[in-house]
Amino acid sequence: MSFWKSKTLAQMTTEEWESLCDNCGQCCLNKLEDEDTGETFVTRVACDLLDLKTCRCSNYQERSSLVPDCINLKHHDFVEYYWLPDSCAYRLLNDGKDLPTWHPLITGDPNSVKLAGFTVGQYAINQADADDDLEDYIIGPLHHE
Repeated sequence: MSFWKSKTLAQMTTEEWESLCDNCGQCCLNKLEDEDTGETFVTRVACDLLDLKTCRCSNYQERSSLVPDCINLKHHDFVEYYWLPDSCAYRLLNDGKDLPTWHPLITGDPNSVKLAGFTVGQYAINQADADDDLEDYIIGPLHHE
């Protein structure tokens, strides 16, 4: 039986936990919250550490010190992370759902997420390449249950 079907997120080893990330890059996109309504919007502006070709962090080990807002998911309760994409393995497993058929752990192909069209590499830009006004880069509201 696959480890993600037999263990909770809290029971997983660091290696198992890390392998759940499909490298879509969606969690690395900047989000904006409307202070009046509380609604959250996703932009196409990604963290500067996100390599848009691979959709992997270019300095994963040091990300928390280099980008203070970067969140280590393993140290948090998933209930508060509604902003993770619906396709995120961590969110799916936390909600009692299975991994999508295109997930690299299912296909055995690390490029399957890109082939399925779930990476941000096709439309995102790094923060260094964006103007100061992130509102100009909003791609839509964040939908959550």
